[in-house]
Amino acid sequence: MRVLVVYCHPVPESFCAAIRDTAIEAIVQKGCEARVIDLYAEKFDPVMPVDERRSYNECAPKDPALEAHIAHLAWAEAILFIYPTWWYGLPAMLKGWLDRVWAKDVAFAMGDSRRRITPLMGHIRKLGVITTCGAPRWWSFVIGQPGRETLLRGMRALCAWRCKTLYTAHYMMDSSTPESRAAFLAKVRRKLARF
Repeated sequence: MRVLVVYCHPVPESFCAAIRDTAIEAIVQKGCEARVIDLYAEKFDPVMPVDERRSYNECAPKDPALEAHIAHLAWAEAILFIYPTWWYGLPAMLKGWLDRVWAKDVAFAMGDSRRRITPLMGHIRKLGVITTCGAPRWWSFVIGQPGRETLLRGMRALCAWRCKTLYTAHYMMDSSTPESRAAFLAKVRRKLARF
């Protein structure tokens, strides 16, 4: 299976980087092929320019900087998002990547009436999220886990009809310990081995 890892964290030595490295190791050990998009390292521009927004409903994005990202989406059979949960949702960089890359004629087609969209990501059979969160688990549930809902419900609707999902989070990250982080990395290995 071809797995696209979409990684989003500005600090190179963050715990999210350890999660990324653990995930890639688990993916390769399973015999899958992995590609990584590191949004901060490549200085991805999440800001949609005016002209791109004006033509958003008309055609696929024309910015040459997006071509490699679109090609990665076409290559993938599974996508694994690794990011910190900030203010209960996705970091702005990741949200901007979704806005700009999962666009018309890339992730969906739109008829002339614009009343209905047709998913174009049917080749994506698995969609996963591994995140860190400063809040406790119960509070994240009260808030409604917006990041999880965006990716595993909203974006999943553009993927294969029976697209399988995975979600795991290290809650209470701000008060985590070396032991809780080690246990979480072991959990990531186990979950990805089964996924």
